[in-house]
Amino acid sequence: MATTIFIVLALLLIMVFLGVQIAIALGTASFIGVYLLLGNADIALSLLSSTAYEAVRKDIFIVIPLFVLMGEFISRSGAAKDIYTIANRGLRKLPGCLAVATVSGNSVFAAITGVSIASAATFSRIAYPEMVALGYKKSYALGVVAGSACLGMLIPPSILMIVWAVLTEISIGALFVAGLLPGLILASFFCAYCVITAIYSPHTAPACPPPDVSKIDVKQQRSELISGLSIIGLIFVVIGGIWGGFLTPTEAAGFGAIGALLVGFAKGMRLPQISEAIFRAGKITAPLMILLITASMYSRFLAMGGAVSVIQGTLFSISDSPIIIMFMIFLVWLILGMFIDSTSIILLTVPIFAPMAQFIGIDELAFAIFGILVIEAGLLTPPFGLLVFTVKASVPDETVTMGDIFRGAIPYWIMILIVAVLVVVFPILATLLPQNLL
Repeated sequence: MATTIFIVLALLLIMVFLGVQIAIALGTASFIGVYLLLGNADIALSLLSSTAYEAVRKDIFIVIPLFVLMGEFISRSGAAKDIYTIANRGLRKLPGCLAVATVSGNSVFAAITGVSIASAATFSRIAYPEMVALGYKKSYALGVVAGSACLGMLIPPSILMIVWAVLTEISIGALFVAGLLPGLILASFFCAYCVITAIYSPHTAPACPPPDVSKIDVKQQRSELISGLSIIGLIFVVIGGIWGGFLTPTEAAGFGAIGALLVGFAKGMRLPQISEAIFRAGKITAPLMILLITASMYSRFLAMGGAVSVIQGTLFSISDSPIIIMFMIFLVWLILGMFIDSTSIILLTVPIFAPMAQFIGIDELAFAIFGILVIEAGLLTPPFGLLVFTVKASVPDETVTMGDIFRGAIPYWIMILIVAVLVVVFPILATLLPQNLL
């Protein structure tokens, strides 16, 4: 049986690195694995099809399209620019004010979108031109945009958290709350880095000039303030409703989507933009749902074959130290992050690694936040850092190179990994709020 498991896992990795779509690779490997275990193709096909049917029936899956739709409405309404403008105006006296405003704006935007790619694309167009116009060093400005976009997967609501919770059967609400404190710590690290860099290297991030009183548009400022307060109110409804126990994650996602639609309508969004947002949300959600269905098949195969026990035995034969085991998991995620997107890494590894972490005494919420942070760091890692490619495609500057973005993103990659290690060493960072609020 152990031989079968390793053959199937090796086949799965070969397909992934050959460029086969993750959903196809998971489904194919799962079918072959169940067939090798049972010796009957009809039974294997019937078992996997019933698994897919049961996966689709889970009402928790509606959370994903609703949160994605909420983010799409806000993105297309122009509210993200208002958030950035408000943050920029309030932080103008700080060194590196535009960079800090970008991190702050991304933190708020992360509480709406739940997708790092959306944050990277949005702030590449909004924040980067303003930083460059003020004289910011190009790689520094690009690094701020790419690095702070990672907050989208850590500050709730987060699509990665939802996927992780579905796979491990953790409460989505608890995982959302667990991510808040590490997310705020990481955002604080980012802001501190921006300020310190601006203080010690003024040519990298020049000071913001005082506002031109003659150009202040009171009506525009009022509109931006109303927009910003609406977004903050929406965040309180969604996250506060889950914290207070008034709303389930599914209900919160529904209220969030309706609230985002109302904000978008108030900002001038009409039927063509609304239809485009719905269509875009469908394009993002459909591949995720297929991935989750095939991941359910994959989990069924792992459970039938006792794969977790086999892999546990293999790793513990190398070392029985929890530190060594966590370091090996850490390395696997870093390496996979160089080549595969975050969702696929979670689907491939979490069904195996999560039970192992519990076996060695790691809190499940702390391990989830640790994993999301390490996997998210992969979005900034060459050669295929997905956020880096997104920023390159989105910035309105053809002279920007991939090297500029990777160089600027290195400090943020390091800070993400530091916070990940802190969460494992001090699990209370992830467990404090869920224990006291839920």
